[in-house]
Amino acid sequence: MAPRKRPETQKTPEVAVRPKSKRSRSPRELEPEAKKLCVKGPGSSRRFDSGCLWAGLASLQVPPSCSIVRALHHHKLGNAVRPSLQQGLQQAFLHSLASYRIFQKAAPFDRRATSLAWHPTHPSTLAVGSKGGDIMLWNFGIKDKPTFIKGIGAGGSITGLKFNPLDTNQFFTSSMEGTTRLQDFKGNTLRVFTSSGTCNFWFCSLDVSARSRMVVTGDNVGHVILLNMDGRELWNLRMHKKKVTHVALNPCCDWFLATASVDQTVKIWDLRQVRGKSSFLHSLPHSHPVNAACFSPDGAQLLTTDQKSELRVYSASQWDCPPSLIPHPHRHFQHLTPIKATWHPRYNVIVVGRYPDPNFKSCTPHELRTIDVFDGNSGKMMYQLYDPESSGIISLNEFNPMGDTLASVMGYHILIWSQEEAGMRT
Repeated sequence: MAPRKRPETQKTPEVAVRPKSKRSRSPRELEPEAKKLCVKGPGSSRRFDSGCLWAGLASLQVPPSCSIVRALHHHKLGNAVRPSLQQGLQQAFLHSLASYRIFQKAAPFDRRATSLAWHPTHPSTLAVGSKGGDIMLWNFGIKDKPTFIKGIGAGGSITGLKFNPLDTNQFFTSSMEGTTRLQDFKGNTLRVFTSSGTCNFWFCSLDVSARSRMVVTGDNVGHVILLNMDGRELWNLRMHKKKVTHVALNPCCDWFLATASVDQTVKIWDLRQVRGKSSFLHSLPHSHPVNAACFSPDGAQLLTTDQKSELRVYSASQWDCPPSLIPHPHRHFQHLTPIKATWHPRYNVIVVGRYPDPNFKSCTPHELRTIDVFDGNSGKMMYQLYDPESSGIISLNEFNPMGDTLASVMGYHILIWSQEEAGMRT
């Protein structure tokens, strides 16, 4: 049965609900807005005003030799900061979610969106792929018409999408068309890395390493293929019994590979020691098929999303220890882009779309289809984002590399979330 739209009349206290546009309200109506839109974490009663971005820094004891401004500058550049300051910055970011709104929308495809990727250096540019094989390059910071590449239609679903780290005018795709290829935004195919040559086999996932100049892709029958960027195949092995839904190279050690599958396992591999299907370093069994396995930005943790009701966070230094388990409803549905949890690029924060399930233990009547934000250390839900004008199931959520703008995929729609002040300036 197709997912039904639930009545949206009942609001939960932990959800940030988007009000009507500022332009349509008087200054007197806007005055109490910060209080009405405050998002609370469980057990929290604190409210935040427009200066909430700095709230988490107020109680920090910063040595005189450490400049907050300098630390923030290094943080923006991706450099390491003191643990206490990092924690304060993360808390300030979580507080700032109370002011996040949808300020841009697009529905360019005739089939649902299936993948997205942020441009690595342009914080307002992303690429989105569809079930029909269409690809759109969208710079929502300008009014120019987006670049659109038409797909083949039925059977062309884009299952993986990555910008080429060596030339960001190009991108890699894996697709149900049966190829993994390198393309440019003029619609040209620059290189075909893999081609099944039949409609019975297709590619479901991909990742790319700039440092080692490698491309890795997984198919629908369990094979994982490693190639260099010249297109030469290094190996092609059946590493899983069923479809490989996700492949991920560790961002700090790109010889470290995680593969997820509908065979209910996630496996960890050392690319330097792969000799066959049994040469994995660790096999992590799950209770249900797995949609995704993503390394944290520092490479120290692995986040997995199953096809029912569980997120897991593994420590990369202790694979044999029990993972942190986060109960969360996101069950699989055939005509829905699979829900995948992702990391924030700067903080130990997890973001994932909610698909309310009446059989889920904590389900409440008329539960909203929110975007849920979790603390990656404790597994505690911190915030929920929701817009009553965009109340569908949100399958994919990714923050841009700067970490201040969120892109979401909801059926045919692409949603861009940002702090309201930033959105008004754009």
